[in-house]
Amino acid sequence: MEESFLVILEAEFPTLILTIGALLGLIIGSFLNVVIYRLPQILEQDWKNQAQTILEPDSVIPHTRTFNLIFPNSHCPSCAHEIKPWENIPVISYLFLRGKCSNCGIRISIRYPLIETLTAAITAIVLFKFGLTSASLFALVLSWCLICLAMIDYDHQILPDNITLPLLWLGLIANSFNVLVDFRDAFWGAITGYMLLWLLYWAFKLITGKEGMGYGDFKLLAVLGAWMGWQSLPTIVILSSLSGAIIGGTLIFFGRDRQQPIPFGPYLAIAGLVTLIWQEQIENLYYQFALSGI
Repeated sequence: MEESFLVILEAEFPTLILTIGALLGLIIGSFLNVVIYRLPQILEQDWKNQAQTILEPDSVIPHTRTFNLIFPNSHCPSCAHEIKPWENIPVISYLFLRGKCSNCGIRISIRYPLIETLTAAITAIVLFKFGLTSASLFALVLSWCLICLAMIDYDHQILPDNITLPLLWLGLIANSFNVLVDFRDAFWGAITGYMLLWLLYWAFKLITGKEGMGYGDFKLLAVLGAWMGWQSLPTIVILSSLSGAIIGGTLIFFGRDRQQPIPFGPYLAIAGLVTLIWQEQIENLYYQFALSGI
């Protein structure tokens, strides 16, 4: 009965569903901005405390103020002005404040509303793709986490286990009920995804003596394999390589230092999102080109 109601609702009011999805995406995007900004700082402080405990076991770790994803409230990094609720409305507040702090007038990064807008767009697209189903709910969680991982890796060259490992297990649990793919495909997707980049990493290191990527990349491809099955991995690897070549080449063209490492995580995340939403269209396009070349 509930399922039929959702089908009727989706069929009769598609615009309303997409609008609600976009609004939800704006709200989630605002929270993702907090995670992207704060989680690396939380992890860094935790690593420092662990290192101090090991290197100086008799020392007393100084008490620091509460700092997590909830507390303290959002504030201006320049003047510490606490962001009021009406100053924290996704996108709208940024436009109303003209991209500046209401207290000190310092410029607010445009990245915040861009991430909110991107999250809104992806949320609406995923809802359009999967409809009002359990698959849509899980696909949204995966999409939101991929946005976080891409931005954190871009900023800090890390892919936190706090996100990748729970996401890996969640993908396997979801697909044990065949939510997105068959569990066997998900199981072998996780193994194949990890081992594929692990083997490439060691081959590159043995040949060049350098590390071409980090272990977080292995885990992220394992995550994508667990969610979308081993069949999706060739598409993801090809798309991530292409996007890496194009975006990385563009950054170098506009002055990025060639010696500065370019994280691979954002390209894996982009490829994962594209594959999640448009895998069938990509495969059909490939087959059309392959057949036309025969």
